[in-house]
Amino acid sequence: MTTPKPPHIAQDILARAHSPDTAAQLFTERIKQKPLYLRPTSPTPADNRDRRRHHRLQKKAYFLRKQKPRPLSAREKRHSGLYDLPKEECKYAIFKGLHQMWVEYMREILDVNSRAPGEVNVTALSHGSKLVSADFHGAEVEVVRSRCAGRVGVRGIVVRDTKFTFVVVTEGDEVKTLPKEQTIFRFRVPLPGQGKEDMDVTEGAGSKKELTFELHGSQFQNRPVDRANKKFKWRNVDYL
Repeated sequence: MTTPKPPHIAQDILARAHSPDTAAQLFTERIKQKPLYLRPTSPTPADNRDRRRHHRLQKKAYFLRKQKPRPLSAREKRHSGLYDLPKEECKYAIFKGLHQMWVEYMREILDVNSRAPGEVNVTALSHGSKLVSADFHGAEVEVVRSRCAGRVGVRGIVVRDTKFTFVVVTEGDEVKTLPKEQTIFRFRVPLPGQGKEDMDVTEGAGSKKELTFELHGSQFQNRPVDRANKKFKWRNVDYL
């Protein structure tokens, strides 16, 4: 025969204070059916380290998403070949289309599209500020005066306008770098309304009506992006 199971100690204590029915009800509801809440075991130091690392990476990723991309430095631009001009693409015929776009751009700046050739009046006082802030990528320039006599007569289309130089492609498909300092450049803007060939400024330029300007490179030593907001100021001109 099996020995009877001794009563629970809590049930024995409740039976002393309450009636048998009340003691049985309290024991069932308060003790036998009471949920037991277990807390998880404490994390190990390795788990704490992983949690801190994960939180740090999330914080860094959020910070990087909110930041603007860092611009490339001058060294990174040189290493990436951003300033390199492939020799097979440095053809005068290729950049001739760019020059035609630049002519239309200058006509719009000087406001000569809606006027007859005889009504065009371009002066330094009225259009000087527009000319000094214009972009010269695509302009066909010619060196008319320079401290270096070997540069006089060089003519080509500007493919790069830097702070101190003009990089041009000549009709012989040669890339030449012309310093702006102590150099005077000449460029022309053909007037509209002269037929379909008015855009071709390289052939028969003497028979076409055009605006001729001279650019003093020593006073033009700034980048195109800086010229957009630069104010026009009168300065003394050093003749070469």
